[in-house]
Parts: sequence; structure tokens; C-alpha cells
Amino acid sequence: MSTHATVKQVAPTFKQVAPTFVKSPKSSISVAQIAPAATSTITRVAAIEALEDKIGYRFNDERYLEFALSHSSWCAENEASTSNQRLEFLGDAVLDLVVSHILYAYPRDAYPHGLDEGQMSQVRATVVSKNSLAEAARDLRVGEVLRVGQGERISGGCDNPSLLADALEALIGAVYLDGGLMSAELVVKSLLSERIHAAVLSPGSDDFKTRLQETAVQLGFGSPEYSVSESGVSGVENRKRFYASVSTGGVIAEGEGSTKKEASQRAAEAACRLLVDLMDGDRADV
Repeated sequence: MSTHATVKQVAPTFKQVAPTFVKSPKSSISVAQIAPAATSTITRVAAIEALEDKIGYRFNDERYLEFALSHSSWCAENEASTSNQRLEFLGDAVLDLVVSHILYAYPRDAYPHGLDEGQMSQVRATVVSKNSLAEAARDLRVGEVLRVGQGERISGGCDNPSLLADALEALIGAVYLDGGLMSAELVVKSLLSERIHAAVLSPGSDDFKTRLQETAVQLGFGSPEYSVSESGVSGVENRKRFYASVSTGGVIAEGEGSTKKEASQRAAEAACRLLVDLMDGDRADV
């Protein structure tokens, strides 16, 4: 018996079989309803293509891209789906490697002898920080295509800095698997080159714990002492908040964040400002 089916009809593309990509001709459910992360004025397909345009890379196997944009909360509600956690792990390593390589080869006219190890570590920490990556993800409008569970979506998960930063790392991991290290490096450069340059101009400018340590020692106060507490729903992802307190030389400051590190940094930042005010006051009295 002959058949008139073409190869494309027998083996549909990933966009054709993925339920969140297209609207079924027999269904009145829109793409925006199936994938609420997408806006009502643009289909998920168009949003995905816009994302590829912004990063300057077109995927050969779009399954990698879909995995990168699938948060574990969405996968928990959709069986047989793959979350972006493994790609995030890979992308984190690729990002560290690429940024380290860029810093190692930083233009000699800016630093004739190159950045030293400490400077490179400080700059890299700034560039790959959660806040930096979340800002880059917002620039790409990743939140519009990030698939999250209903609970995360209601609580604003599509704009959660941790989720956005993780998704961007997963996206870099996906590019690496799909196109290799050179493609991943080009994407990282296009996304983060301005942030790398800004961080190079002032290495460690956002490392307030180090700045507080150095300032406190210079003033003869000794090393700052930190304490961190935690609140939130135990075991529920992205619901915990951490509160840090730091004291040095009679100055006490507090900060909060979604991780212990972030809370401590915010407390140190507040303490640095208090010490600056204290020193300015001492100068005014002279």
C-alpha cells in the first residue's frame, strides 16, 4: 500500500510535538493559557525565536533550549519532563571557564601585566553573581518563556532572581551541548562583556565583606563577627529568607537575603556605610 506522507509529516519537529509550543487546531486553549509564562500578545514560538536572536545563537536541537527553560517546579506538575537543574550545573562550570579565560587574556593596554589572581577572582565573582546573571536574564526577557509551576508563578517566580540566574546558567549549558565551547563563549561575551568591563574597572567593588574586613582592621577594630538566622517554610524552594547581623568596633548592622551569603553581604554593606559615616563625623570634629 502506498503512502503520501512526507518525512516531515512522519517525524514532526520538536516545536510541533511540544504542547507548550503550538496551539492545537482542535483546541480553543491558547498558547498563553498552556504556558502562562509567555505573554498574551506573543506566542511562545515567537518568544523563543526572539530569545535566540538576542543571544545570537540558533539551536540545532531545541530540546536543549526547552530543558534550560523548564524549572523543577514545572516538571513536578508535568510528568516525563526534564528540569534545567543538570544544565544549570553544567552551565555554571562553562560560565566560570569562559569568564576566567576572558579575564586571563584581558587587554594589556588596560593592565600591562594582566590582572592578578586576586583581581580575577573578584571580577569573576561579581560577573557570575546571582544579581548580575538575573539582570542579564531580565534583559533577555527570560521570565517570559521560563516554565515554572503554578505556585512559583503566583508568587512571582518568573522574576525571582535565583530562578532567572539559574535559567541563564542552564541556557549557557544548553548552548555548550548544542554548539560546543566556542558557541558558548560567543554567547557569554555577547551577554556579559559590558559587565565584565565594568567589574574590571573596580575589582571587588561589590564584595562588602572583604571591604568591611579591611576597613575594620585599618581602624583597629579587629575582624567583624557575623551571625545568621533563617526563616521561611522548611523544604519549600525559594521560600526561605536569611537574616544576618554583623558587629565591629561598636557598630552593628543587619541585612537579609535569599541565601546566607547574600544576607551577610547586605549586612556588611550596611556596616561599611555606617563606618564611612562614623569616619566622616570624626573628620568633621577635628
